[in-house]
Amino acid sequence: MESVTAEPDLGQASSRPSVDMWALVGIAAAVALVHVVTNGRYGLHRDELQVLSDARHLDWGFVPYPPLTPFVERIALSLFGLSLVGLRMFSVIAQAAAVVVTGLMAYELGGGRLAQVTAALAIALSGLPLFEGTEFQYTTFDYLWWTLIAYFVIRLLKTENPRWWLAIGATIGLGFLTKYTMGFYLAGILGGVALTRARRYLFSGWFWGGMALGFLICLPNLIWQIQHGFISLHFLQHIHKRDVRQGRADGFLLDQFWVCTNTFSAPLWIGGLLGYLWDRRYRMLGWMYLIPLALFMVGKGRGYYLGGVYPMLWAMGAVLGERWVASMSKAPRRVVQTVFFVGLAAYGLIFSAIVLPLASGGRLKQFALKNNGDLREEIGWDELVKSVADIRDSLPPEERGSLGVIVGNYGEGGAIEILGPAYGLPLPISRTNSAWLRGYPDPPPTTLIVVGWSRKEMEAFRSCRLAGHNGNSLGVKNEESEDHPDIYVCAGPTKPWPEFWKEHQAFG
Repeated sequence: MESVTAEPDLGQASSRPSVDMWALVGIAAAVALVHVVTNGRYGLHRDELQVLSDARHLDWGFVPYPPLTPFVERIALSLFGLSLVGLRMFSVIAQAAAVVVTGLMAYELGGGRLAQVTAALAIALSGLPLFEGTEFQYTTFDYLWWTLIAYFVIRLLKTENPRWWLAIGATIGLGFLTKYTMGFYLAGILGGVALTRARRYLFSGWFWGGMALGFLICLPNLIWQIQHGFISLHFLQHIHKRDVRQGRADGFLLDQFWVCTNTFSAPLWIGGLLGYLWDRRYRMLGWMYLIPLALFMVGKGRGYYLGGVYPMLWAMGAVLGERWVASMSKAPRRVVQTVFFVGLAAYGLIFSAIVLPLASGGRLKQFALKNNGDLREEIGWDELVKSVADIRDSLPPEERGSLGVIVGNYGEGGAIEILGPAYGLPLPISRTNSAWLRGYPDPPPTTLIVVGWSRKEMEAFRSCRLAGHNGNSLGVKNEESEDHPDIYVCAGPTKPWPEFWKEHQAFG
């Protein structure tokens, strides 16, 4: 089939669409502004607290993720302190950049202003991209890398300039420094090369140079994994089994329509996929979607894992949609465009009410907290830290003299480490993820405030007494208030610290 996005003849060069950068930047700026205005409400998410904790102990690797996100947040912490808006600023910038790049992909595929704006609005008003700007997590930057790689592949296939493999390889390397699911996208890229006429690049030094560059970028993390017995692999196996057991991997296909994208954009991205598969020049991008899709379905991945692949589908779908409506007469064209954009906006507003912290109180806040577990996990951390400090202050001097705070999960550990200094609390002792690698104090404390351990797990400690409760004044039901609301004071573990520490390593 002849390329649906063929380059115009030289004699028609003046009719070639121009990039509408003002419109793209305007949409991206609007997205960023909404996040900047709302991101200061509520508090830090438990995942953000873990990243901030790891950001204070920079290394070439961490148990639950590669090193890039903690490194970025170390910069944000240095620049903005504990400002919620400041700490989340790099996530906002990443999502705004993804909006612009999606519009640029539509332009590179031959789309005019309508196609570029449509593609940009599709990502701006979709569920997962809306969420990614609300918190700093590795998924946010991973989303941008997937989008950039697709843009570079389009440039490669359009210009047939093999030097683009350097940009592709470098971004793949950054992806592996961000989130290991980049391996599934890499499988799609290599499969797309092998299964299409792009296989000719296998004989190009630029292809191998790009792959080598990507490998060199992520090599320090690989060395770290080797030095630590590939501990992240054990973590991922544990988390995957937990997710499957708890049903978090159910509804994968439904999530592609409801979470990863805007439901009203389904014709756009499905059309984009078909457009790639029918177009000989760009068929590689179709396989870049289908191969990760198949791998995640067979491997029971969670629905949002595939989210970063949709911008390239929206871009092609917007180009084909622009050509389709251009063939219509005026009245039908207006009806189609009105229905599509109204539906797109309606979904975006509904999902925004769920995902974004739009209100600091009232029914809108209650609606968001009821329907969004992530927002519920931002509630109560300051109160937890204050409760621990109050318990510390209530102890007799002989117990305060050698005191430690031991926590049951990374959210509690991050809260004590990041928010605790304001109350003069010691660094937490945490058995979870990278904190377990950092160990316990030497000499160990003789009195422990125990947070986040279940009553059954408390059998690991001696002479325990109930000292307080962990909840929140808003009455929000979240992991802390529901699963382990009690705080204890204990005399220490029943076994020697080295043995106790070895037995109680945890992944979460």
